[in-house]
Amino acid sequence: MEKKRKEGVRSGKKKKIKLSVNGIGYELEIGDKPGEVDYGHTLAHTLRETLNLTGTKVACDHGACGCCTVLMDGKAVLSCMTLTVECDGKNITTIEGLKDNKTGALDPIQQAFIEHSAFQCGYCTPGIIMSAKALLMENPSPSKEEIKEALSGNFCRCISNYQAIDAVITASNRGR
Repeated sequence: MEKKRKEGVRSGKKKKIKLSVNGIGYELEIGDKPGEVDYGHTLAHTLRETLNLTGTKVACDHGACGCCTVLMDGKAVLSCMTLTVECDGKNITTIEGLKDNKTGALDPIQQAFIEHSAFQCGYCTPGIIMSAKALLMENPSPSKEEIKEALSGNFCRCISNYQAIDAVITASNRGR
């Protein structure tokens, strides 16, 4: 990694990465100046601090709680454990990207969480919703056991997971 940094500095060219976040293309320069992405920046840091998408939360910052879950190419990933430089060419979806841009309507999984009061403080909710969305994209009609397994990496201190499970079932019944 150090060799790549030095080569980029010597050539006078800054390395750039391209990624799509919620359908918007970004080209980010790698560096240590404000507005640039350092090699050590996590995707969570870049989403929140560089792109100002604060819906993705960081709680444990060690990959244990799931609050930072986003979708990368349709799969749930922990953004606090993913380096931004690993996201070159990837499509990222955050909680902000779930609503319909044309109508403003919430995604069925978001609406189901509201209907089932499947949140309290809301801190972990974006990560749980993104994990549920990934599940429903892969399996539109999951069983309760499959839902529990898919949400097992998300930790919430406020509520019973029963509301979240019921919300996912409701969303799956609506055809995602």
